[in-house]
Amino acid sequence: MIEIKKILFEDSENMKKCFSIRKEVFIEEQRCDPNDEYENEEESIHFLLTKDKIPCATARYRETDKGIKMERFAVLESQRGKGYGLEILKAIIDDVSAIKCVKYLHAQVQVVKFYEKVGFKKIGGAFDEVGIMHYKMVLN
Repeated sequence: MIEIKKILFEDSENMKKCFSIRKEVFIEEQRCDPNDEYENEEESIHFLLTKDKIPCATARYRETDKGIKMERFAVLESQRGKGYGLEILKAIIDDVSAIKCVKYLHAQVQVVKFYEKVGFKKIGGAFDEVGIMHYKMVLN
């Protein structure tokens, strides 16, 4: 059974699960610097997707001066291709749907088409963020 939980920073047990997924995906797999990975945690709303109580994916959003930024989408390599990324993205979009502002994210170039299928559009050219090329994308 798939479950998606909305998590605040104070929920240390579930935050550890989110951080574990992010560590595996961003720090170990993509070689991101841990100093760049863990920031803005307390003001973010986190999401954790589990399958049969096993953590598989995480993401978060936060308010910025430009709107709602969705970020840190991570699905464990062994769990990719099962639709978990789409499920957690839809959960976040549903959660922010009533907020009247721009909803955006910085998508790694290899997943731009994934976000386009849900209604995001590229804005501007590619840029480097933590050594990985990204596009800013806005939800229409």
